[in-house]
Amino acid sequence: MKESPIFTKTYDMVNWVSNHVSRFPKSERFRLAKRIEDHVFDFHAALIHAVRNPESRIETLEQADEILYRIKVYFRLAKDRGFTSQKQYQFIVGQLVEIGKLLGGWINKTRLSS
Repeated sequence: MKESPIFTKTYDMVNWVSNHVSRFPKSERFRLAKRIEDHVFDFHAALIHAVRNPESRIETLEQADEILYRIKVYFRLAKDRGFTSQKQYQFIVGQLVEIGKLLGGWINKTRLSS
């Protein structure tokens, strides 16, 4: 069985982010790094919840969209504070934009079918 592209891309993002934030300075690992990592895992959990709970799918997907926005903001802060290079920032934002488009499509499809 083939996995949905949003889950494949999200898994890749979780993996990249986990590796990346582990390299943040020690003083930031329990602040910004933890916040980013927690939000990345919360986003993935929201997607799983949306699949398993169709009655609350639209609300869950909208929450996931809000979490995705926060992740983008936290990475901008990480770039501005020098914990993420410009190249790394461009990479992760590109991944987040792709995931956002897939999420937006899922939200629109869910709204049309309800």
